[in-house]
Amino acid sequence: MSAPIEVVRGMRDTLPADRQNLLWTQAQIEAVLTNYGYTQIDLPIIEQRDLYLRKLGEELVGKVYEFTFGGRNLALRPEWTASVLRAYVAHLQDQPLPLRLSYSGPVFRYERPQRHTYRQFTQIGVEIIGSAGPRADAEVLALACAGLEATGIHDYTIVLGHIGLVRNLLSRFDLAERTQGRLVWELERLRTQGIDVVRTRLQEARGELPIDPTLLERMDDAQASELLLKLLPTVQVDLAFGTRSPEEIVGRLLRKLRRGDQQPQVERALDLVHRLSQIRGAPAETLPQAAALLSETGADTTTLDEVRAILALLEAHNVSRDRIVLDFGMGRGLHYYTGMIFEMYDADDMQLCGGGRYDDLVSALGGRQPAPAVGFAYGLERVSAALPSGRSPIVATRSEVLIVPVEDEDYPYALEVARRLRTHDVIATTDVRGRTVTNNLRDAARRGVAYAAIVGAEERERGEVVWRNLNDRIERRIKLDEIATVVASHEHTGAQK
Repeated sequence: MSAPIEVVRGMRDTLPADRQNLLWTQAQIEAVLTNYGYTQIDLPIIEQRDLYLRKLGEELVGKVYEFTFGGRNLALRPEWTASVLRAYVAHLQDQPLPLRLSYSGPVFRYERPQRHTYRQFTQIGVEIIGSAGPRADAEVLALACAGLEATGIHDYTIVLGHIGLVRNLLSRFDLAERTQGRLVWELERLRTQGIDVVRTRLQEARGELPIDPTLLERMDDAQASELLLKLLPTVQVDLAFGTRSPEEIVGRLLRKLRRGDQQPQVERALDLVHRLSQIRGAPAETLPQAAALLSETGADTTTLDEVRAILALLEAHNVSRDRIVLDFGMGRGLHYYTGMIFEMYDADDMQLCGGGRYDDLVSALGGRQPAPAVGFAYGLERVSAALPSGRSPIVATRSEVLIVPVEDEDYPYALEVARRLRTHDVIATTDVRGRTVTNNLRDAARRGVAYAAIVGAEERERGEVVWRNLNDRIERRIKLDEIATVVASHEHTGAQK
């Protein structure tokens, strides 16, 4: 009798009882994502390897299952974001922005197997493409909270950081772009392993230049470039590789040689970034510490203002500041992040989800024009493991409304209207781009949204909304407390069929 075939180490079989729990958990989360206006996309499990090698970062790149088949370099999907934005560039650039997309499906990473860490697991997440700034950042954070709470998980912590802070600090130094990038990517290692380890890694990454910079001191750039083009092949340096021309390669080398000895600046940068990496705690304590460090260097404070704006908007989303830990030493290990980043943990300190902003990824993947983006993903198996007992399925209905604030000060009230609608199983979206009422109504009509709820100063004062039927353009005022009646009316439900 043959021995039974075992599952590949690090993968796992999901048996019927666990599968039912996963399906139920997934249904609760996906209902919330849909009610926030996110539509599902599905993509291949196998992608071109280069898609992931460009921007994942060395830690995750080392965990990619990659292989060659039919002369092509392929990989199993280790995460969804790069794949979603690849699909956006290929198929969706003509869609109105912001584009809200959601997804769910397996990902594969060569992790060390341990409790609730598997080499195949399921991610559920979202990307909002085409909206920069704190409103979209706060929306995905609030959405991540709402998804957990829909499953019954209420005891969780948000750890919030911002990659822009370290980039602002480094902008004060005349460091090579690659050195700045390495310092950003080493942020968490600085905190956990110290300056000496990171200094050594930087030195190893820089390597030795094949030319003594003093040789070029009395030459202008044209003369130096001509010399290098002739000299480098004689010392067996191949200039005929990659996509850059020999002239471009020599130009980059010349700029590096002209900089001279950067070590004093590297040491100062290491010290500042190390100090930044130590700032972690409640917002009331950490914001002044980060502000003092930026002030010391004369660095731009715009990113810190973004963090403050996100915190204020989270309060408008009813996310308590008591849940939030600011951590300016968090890096998340992915090289495509450009702004806000976050992770969420349950009461046992198990990470349930994470995400952030990546405004350059669309361009890096060949987009016709830049498109800012932000998103996050849950680890479904971990969320299911963190569930309280005694949960049961919820049946959701489908209706859709766009809530349009007239002015910025009307936005918190618009969020309250959206919350009321979602309690009655209505898909409710709010404007995160700050557009005019006219542009919002035009956008809603283009998307096929049947109703808009317009809110301004008068509506806020009276506790009302202007309810507009976008099919017949009839408007009427209704009280906020009457929303349930309107949703249940034949006029509203019939328009959605």
